[in-house]
Amino acid sequence: MVSPSATSVPPWAREPHVEPADPTGRTHTLLVVGPGDGQTGTAVRAVAAGWQEELGAAPVHRHDCADAAVAVDALHADLAVARVGHRVLVAGTAEACLAVRAAAVRAGLADDELRFGAVAADVRTVWCVHCSATTTAAVAAGGVVACPGCARSLLVYEHVSRRTGHHLGFMVDAEDQPWEESA
Repeated sequence: MVSPSATSVPPWAREPHVEPADPTGRTHTLLVVGPGDGQTGTAVRAVAAGWQEELGAAPVHRHDCADAAVAVDALHADLAVARVGHRVLVAGTAEACLAVRAAAVRAGLADDELRFGAVAADVRTVWCVHCSATTTAAVAAGGVVACPGCARSLLVYEHVSRRTGHHLGFMVDAEDQPWEESA
């Protein structure tokens, strides 16, 4: 297993964790991502409320989003009119936070402009290095998941792509497989 200090997986994507809001921002985008009902939805809304309280009178553009795709659209809309000093806060599951973080990184935001409040970290989106298919499953890093594209058993590696937000998955028993000699 990879040591936590040598992994690309943020601490909030390994276990639920809420980063403090950045009070130095001039304006803020607050993306509340995920289910509206149930325990997870309640926890996500509580994170958002805590951040709004922390920020006091600072301008906050809040978006309650059904899923990560809607949150990414809202993020792009806010970034189109953002000025220097804009900060982005994302409350949701680790899976949703990673997806929004990937969009933010692709848009040019730096780590110090982003804050995350992940309320659950048990579901991961895994990218297969063999066929490029992705699968979403409740699996721990170091666990194994079946690839829907090539049917290989994938080891969920302790690495997340900053560009896609997906965990890396590769064939768990590749060294035990017979291979053919090239002619």
